[in-house]
Amino acid sequence: MSNYKSGLEYALEQDLNDPLKAYRNLFHIPKNERGNEWIYMTGNSLGLQPKSTKKYINQELGDWANLGVEGHTQGKTPWLPYHEFLTKSMAKIVGAKPIEVVVMNTLTVNLHLMMVSFYQPTKSRYKILIESDAFPSDKYAVESQLRHHGFNDKEGVVLWKPRKNETLLRYDDLEDILEKQGNEIALIMIGGVNYYTGQFFDLKRISKLGHDKGCVVGFDCAHGAGNVKLNLHDSGADFAVWCTYKYLNAGPGSLAGCFIHERHAHNKNLNRFTGWWSHNKNTRFNMRDEFDQLPGAEGWQLSNPPILSLAAIKASLDMFEEVGMDNLVVKSKKLTGYFEFLLKNLGEDIVKIITPNDVNQRGCQLSIQVKRNNKALHDKLNSQGFISDWREPDVIRCAPVPLYNTFEDVYKFVEKLKAIINE
Repeated sequence: MSNYKSGLEYALEQDLNDPLKAYRNLFHIPKNERGNEWIYMTGNSLGLQPKSTKKYINQELGDWANLGVEGHTQGKTPWLPYHEFLTKSMAKIVGAKPIEVVVMNTLTVNLHLMMVSFYQPTKSRYKILIESDAFPSDKYAVESQLRHHGFNDKEGVVLWKPRKNETLLRYDDLEDILEKQGNEIALIMIGGVNYYTGQFFDLKRISKLGHDKGCVVGFDCAHGAGNVKLNLHDSGADFAVWCTYKYLNAGPGSLAGCFIHERHAHNKNLNRFTGWWSHNKNTRFNMRDEFDQLPGAEGWQLSNPPILSLAAIKASLDMFEEVGMDNLVVKSKKLTGYFEFLLKNLGEDIVKIITPNDVNQRGCQLSIQVKRNNKALHDKLNSQGFISDWREPDVIRCAPVPLYNTFEDVYKFVEKLKAIINE
């Protein structure tokens, strides 16, 4: 959009006309010691707590207190099938079919479980392609998988790198890598939205490029779920994983999500780790039956999940169900576009935005470099209640989240940034 305006009056007008404005009041906004609300721009690291979360968790604590073990079947929201109550909402958020989605474990655990099934190296095809600045946990996970299978973790990782003096990745370079090394690459594992730059990749394009060369393709969507429209089913990806504590507001260390494309739903020959929660629900408690694998993503579960974490996720997903990803993305593009407009008004000789300008190649995160400044600037912002996220060597990550951030938040953040720069 090109019709943004400077000044607080414009920001207040946008907030007044925001169809999602009521949702901010459904979150706890942290405050400083004087009782003033923080300007919180780090939903890309930890989302704020919905006020309903306590109610959802207290219900399960009450059922535990009053019903004991019978809560598994007699609770208001019975624990035995509890994860199933999250499936449809989560599938909508990531653009998948219910059979393709399950909430289980945590992010890197799920990534390893997916690689048990989908990373099947041979002597001639064993390499794993990742982006050069992948999130560290992804990098460590793929390196450990290479070592586990007896390969050299330095020779086995293929890096998709930006060009000299650039920060964003180009698909031409990915095509070139695959043209030269595609027959050696067993797995492509890319962060759907890069944690550092905020670049949102074309998952469908990457999946097709990989599959055309015989590679398996998976994505870490930790910075995409609840932020952008992932359309995982249509992407054709073999698998994806994501956390729920960022844009999905489910609390620190909360359970993660997992997607396995439906074409793999009934393939019992896929290697996998199993447990009793991946066994046929109808005979699970017969206890002595031979393993009978569940179809779909549920067939990758291991154990019964922690209910209190599921309850926190359900509190958030019920809100997402009400709002809808379409509405969130509309506001996100407008809010982040306004943020970009204000930052550029500071002068590109002062602030450089390394996130793509194209709104379809990013979510709500803008990663900025403030020239002739260092982490001290970020620390000063935080100390004054303007909460952003620092990533080495020189990037401040800021994410105005459409569920609870406002145009006024964005305006005040940039005004404070400008004041500190001019000190």
